[in-house]
Amino acid sequence: MSKKKIISVVGARPNFMKVAPLHRAFQKYYDTIEHLIVHTGQHYDFSMSDAFFKDLEMPKPSYFLGVGSGTHAEQTAKIMVEFEKVCKELKPDLVLVVGDVNSTVACSLTAVKLGIKVAHIEAGLRSFDRSMPEEINRIVTDSICNYCFVTEQSGVKNLINEGFHKNGIFFVGNTMIDSLDYALQKAKNSQIGNSLNLTSKEYVLVTLHRPTNVDEPERLDEFLRIFKHLSRYRKIIFPVHPRTRKNLKYFSLEKKIDEIPGLILLEPLGYIDFLSLMLDADFIMTDSGGIQEETTYLKIPCLTLRTTTERPVTIELGTNILVQPEESYIIKVINDMINLPRKVGNVPELWDGIASFRIADKIANLLARN
Repeated sequence: MSKKKIISVVGARPNFMKVAPLHRAFQKYYDTIEHLIVHTGQHYDFSMSDAFFKDLEMPKPSYFLGVGSGTHAEQTAKIMVEFEKVCKELKPDLVLVVGDVNSTVACSLTAVKLGIKVAHIEAGLRSFDRSMPEEINRIVTDSICNYCFVTEQSGVKNLINEGFHKNGIFFVGNTMIDSLDYALQKAKNSQIGNSLNLTSKEYVLVTLHRPTNVDEPERLDEFLRIFKHLSRYRKIIFPVHPRTRKNLKYFSLEKKIDEIPGLILLEPLGYIDFLSLMLDADFIMTDSGGIQEETTYLKIPCLTLRTTTERPVTIELGTNILVQPEESYIIKVINDMINLPRKVGNVPELWDGIASFRIADKIANLLARN
């Protein structure tokens, strides 16, 4: 009997963390399943891509599409054209997509139109904010895929409310946590903190990349004022996303950065070093999706600088606090973090480091039936 063929699609850093443990889990089915990784090249420089493959011990992708940057339409279109060629050549039994980036929706559309079944990992998450491109990607992908693998109970509820057949919904836990758990010891051994002369719990780790936070000069300037306030109490470690760095220069804000004591700007980091900094941070400020989950698992306070979150369990159960991304709100919450007792969180159900094995087992059973 020939092996069943699965293509997992990756394109941006969060995808790598979700697919790496799945690749390891599929090795259990080596005799019956061939698992291939296709990298679309949506994130294409070393620090945003290759370093993560190395840190997560992922094999080199079987295909690299090299689509690069562009508008949402350009990027999605390029991915669809190139991925169609791969699907026609490989004729996979299943395409596995993760998360909510353009690669996810583009490859889902391509596969479905070719009659190939699609499974979505991290399905059902909703911010209910359609101004976010990621929300559109999530809704479209879930509406056309065959199987939905869900990280938290809100995802199950959302999919059922949208009419997805409950027999195709599987609550399995979070593969992002699988990667975190797998890398934890390496992160504890990282020397990044020593190289930056950091003391545990005496700094705040910051990430900012969403267009609503970094694409307007007034908003970016506002964040620099917030950092200046925070620097009175803690060092600030800020690995700067390429989009954010470009805008800081374009808006002529670099001089203001030099005026903030204790603000350390870094290039984007690999997974191990970033995780190491996360472990020793006093708290984290971010507009990322995945960091909300990682901090909840690690029980580290997290201020999410957004109006909505698609991961409500991180607030309801975890250490995450949703903060209106405006100066007065953020400064108030920072002051509370410095001076008041902090929120104590719990780890959500099935965030136990073995979600990928549950997914691999379920997919193996589904493919054996077809």
